[in-house]
Amino acid sequence: MSDPTKVSRRLVAVFAADVEGYSRLMGADEVGTLKGLTERRAILDGLIGDHGGRIANTAGDSVLAEFRSAVDAVQCAVEAQTALAEANSGLAPDRRIDFRIGIHIGDVMVRAGDLFGDGVNIAARLQSIAKSGTACISGTTYDQVRKVLPITFVDLGVQQVKNIQEPIRAYQVGAPSETREALAVHVAEAESPPPLPDKPSIAVLPFQNMSGHPDQEYFADGMAEDITTALSRFKDLFVIARNSSFTYKGKAVDVKQIGRELGVRYVLEGSVRKAGGRLRITGQLIEARTGKHLWAEKFDGSVEDVFDLQDVVAERVVTFLVPKIRGAEFDRARRKRPESLDSYDSVLQALALLEKGTEDNLRQAIRCLERAMQLAPDYALAHAMAAYGYARLYVAGANVDFESERTTAINLARKSIELSGDDPEVLAYASFALGNYEGDQSAYVERCVDLNPNLFMGWFMLGANKLYRGDYDDALEYESRALRLGPIGRAKAGAMAQSALAYLLSDRPEQAYLWAERAHQENPDNAFPLRVLAMSAAVAGHRARAHDIFRRFAPAAPKYLERVKRLLGASKDSNAYEKLARAMSLASTPE
Repeated sequence: MSDPTKVSRRLVAVFAADVEGYSRLMGADEVGTLKGLTERRAILDGLIGDHGGRIANTAGDSVLAEFRSAVDAVQCAVEAQTALAEANSGLAPDRRIDFRIGIHIGDVMVRAGDLFGDGVNIAARLQSIAKSGTACISGTTYDQVRKVLPITFVDLGVQQVKNIQEPIRAYQVGAPSETREALAVHVAEAESPPPLPDKPSIAVLPFQNMSGHPDQEYFADGMAEDITTALSRFKDLFVIARNSSFTYKGKAVDVKQIGRELGVRYVLEGSVRKAGGRLRITGQLIEARTGKHLWAEKFDGSVEDVFDLQDVVAERVVTFLVPKIRGAEFDRARRKRPESLDSYDSVLQALALLEKGTEDNLRQAIRCLERAMQLAPDYALAHAMAAYGYARLYVAGANVDFESERTTAINLARKSIELSGDDPEVLAYASFALGNYEGDQSAYVERCVDLNPNLFMGWFMLGANKLYRGDYDDALEYESRALRLGPIGRAKAGAMAQSALAYLLSDRPEQAYLWAERAHQENPDNAFPLRVLAMSAAVAGHRARAHDIFRRFAPAAPKYLERVKRLLGASKDSNAYEKLARAMSLASTPE
């Protein structure tokens, strides 16, 4: 017989739930409230058991439970609030029985099955500050689940709670009365802003085209792109990727809002005026939090001086933000530029076309890059971008002559690395092509992020390499880094879809489904998230949704599986391809 006075300790996720306004409800309708509470307790208790939890203490209107996993506890809270909201539907607001839930990972004392200690107290305090119908978690819990569960987390800041000496960081989970599908659709709109990095952080906004000719827009965009690239090479800076900062193009948005949404301290704005053979670039550095202008200058020169003018703008920013960076380091960070300005102009045009991404745009971009290579045969970036363009066509299933285009792309990628093996942007574009046509290119990608830790595509590609090798947790980590560098914009859909695929292959279908929904919502025209969404929805049990999505790309499904089979050839997960083939088969079959 066990000793009822014996006390043991263990580390658990503590789940505390309590009814909002229970005394008021009982005073208004004692019988009805007791009946409603019994029904809702059956829902809550059942979900706690389904997620591996154990109910420890209960007092009618409150529940205290423990979970071995923070992920299980938070998933249970989200599903419970969804189910409880459905149970309240149709009731008058003053008759609804809403729970508040608090979750904390902590050390607890256990005696006769009941839980005691600070871990319990913190969970209870978090429950007390949660909004009715929501859950509130501690910072330690958030750290455990934020990369695993693609649901809404709103930072509530540091909270000083009763009888707890140290302040607690708190996060609200989910949103009241939303289903899990609704959370997936709306999560991007409700996500809390990313935290500020621990080093100077900056976003370069699209430069204004002051030339008076709309057809010069690509040139102004190219200035911002190149200055972003120049800044991103410094490991002492945190630089937001172009695909996120360019979402503000043409919009009148306050820099304070931009700073919050991108999680940066500084914003660089500018303009370009190109008239005849003359060029004027202006730049102004702004502190995002206050809107204060830190400096502003204009730089005049001939079109032939374009690279020097870009370098001067970047150097001014670096000098202001990171005084310790020496001029010699800036010199080493400069890429090899083409001698032909017409070649450079063609690359800028190609960059704008690649951004649009349709089949016609991709082929136009390749033609621009072919012209750039004719004018400057040693222009490494042009070779790498052309290889990338062919690989994008392949990924979209738009190859005209697969073998011919594959050979061309591989030769271009290898040539670009030969011409400039230490240019991280070249390595990123080349590794995308080689990775899709030949498989694992970890060496190139690891070199890329080592040279430039601010490159979105570098982390994206490193995540892809880990994914197809079967290192799913590493893949999720690297895609998370890519998403921090590119927190908004359509390009993030690819990183989200790769995260979904990593969850699917690691047998976490519900997380895969939610991430795939997010990716599809972010960029509905991107084929990759569409395929991953169909497979994830099928395995997660959402068969009608899966089949509806599958019908949109059914003719392309065999080619996609053929490509994936080759990419997974070296995976340490021997069942990886079979998992995806089975998922696609489920999606193809009507429920």
